[in-house]
Amino acid sequence: MFRVLSSGGSKDTSGISPFQALMVSLASRVGTGNLAGVAVALYLGGPGATFWMWMVALVGMATAYAESALAQLYKVRNEDGQYRGGPAFYIAHGLNAPWAAAIFSVCLIISFGLVFNAVQANSIADAVQGAFGVPKLTVGFGLAVLSGVVIFGGIRQIARVAEIIVPFMAVAYLLMAVYVLIANAALVPHVLWTIVSSAFGLQEAAGGVTGGIAAAMLNGVKRGLFSNEAGMGSAPNIAAVATPVPHHPSSQGFVQSLGVFIDTILICTATSVMILLSGTLDPGSNITGTQLTQAAMNVHIGAAGTYFIAIAIFFFAFTSIIGNYAYAENALTFSWCRQSPGSDDHALRHASNGGLGRLREHCYRFRRSRCLDGPDGDDKSHRDPAPLRHHREIDEGLFQAAEAGSRTGFPRCGLPGAARQDRPRDLVTRLMRTVPTGGTCPALSTWQVQSSREPHASAIARLGGALGLSDEQIDAMTAATASL
Repeated sequence: MFRVLSSGGSKDTSGISPFQALMVSLASRVGTGNLAGVAVALYLGGPGATFWMWMVALVGMATAYAESALAQLYKVRNEDGQYRGGPAFYIAHGLNAPWAAAIFSVCLIISFGLVFNAVQANSIADAVQGAFGVPKLTVGFGLAVLSGVVIFGGIRQIARVAEIIVPFMAVAYLLMAVYVLIANAALVPHVLWTIVSSAFGLQEAAGGVTGGIAAAMLNGVKRGLFSNEAGMGSAPNIAAVATPVPHHPSSQGFVQSLGVFIDTILICTATSVMILLSGTLDPGSNITGTQLTQAAMNVHIGAAGTYFIAIAIFFFAFTSIIGNYAYAENALTFSWCRQSPGSDDHALRHASNGGLGRLREHCYRFRRSRCLDGPDGDDKSHRDPAPLRHHREIDEGLFQAAEAGSRTGFPRCGLPGAARQDRPRDLVTRLMRTVPTGGTCPALSTWQVQSSREPHASAIARLGGALGLSDEQIDAMTAATASL
């Protein structure tokens, strides 16, 4: 996970970087639920709720991987050539259920664009009014202005802001947790034992208001799911916008799995341990939520604890607002980017599937500039339409082979002699063999597959050269087909 995050940048400017995608997803994941929500889970379910949050995070990491990898597989380009995608796209094209995708898209826009943002904004107003005495209306107006400055710049602007604010707020909060752990090092083993034992009902006295293993499991699972958002279909909206490095869907899956780990295993655990070490958790006190977290910090750092939590809530909730807006904006693109990944219009305006999608677009441009137009630029398609048909075979076949291999593992494009056990790489080679070399298109007259044993990269490079692609495009095409 860390290796794909720290890999070198990509020359593909159609998406944001993997680090920016992680920061935007963390901006949405890490919110008031990591502060007030964890306190509520401890109050209702006891210390054992923390353990079940961990379990949910482990499952959630796998879920985040799957949904983010799918988002990369089914991403498209919008009218500006930028990557867009998400659950709505792979529901429509993968499950062939555009009606369900439309419902999901509307629900996501309402929930993340309006409902969740209202909750986060209200939390900021409550925290700032309680700590600094600023009226809620003033806080709301200022928050609207700040949010507008960021979100009107689009997803790229949100990503640039998130990659600055999110690391700062996360590291600052975790450093405070480290300080508390060091200051209470002697109590840490007892707290860890309390978490595990109460999770399985071995220490009933430590249970929350409702008590017992059921309460610990119920509240831990609910809080974990709400906090890390794994499986909700939110993070894939930004995962699809990213340009993964290396250019493979799995790399972005690993990046988003790391987001779940940071959100739940690190930040939620930090809040839980700081509350448990403070001794302020009392099931009969009616102190819960933000008040409980602030009371715990007051024990550790004095009166400054109230201000620290208020500032933390501001940053956590503000970044959630802009992150949620990024999801909603991306979901809006589904209404005008609904072409199938296999359609001509999609291939020409929203080329997908990494390098092979781009190959299809360049094949189209190539056959227009090299085969249909003569040396002097005059259109000769009325005299020899064969090159257009030949190139359509190339780009359609390569695109279908990539689609078949990446989504089903075996061909479904009906190639002559194709068998279920054929690898997509073999299919690409077979498709290359069908390229006409009889002089109908001069640029391809010198190209042919030398033998079935020719290195894959060599064959792709020669094909790309014959099609007039740049080195960068050939590298992308080679990486895309080799990974299949």
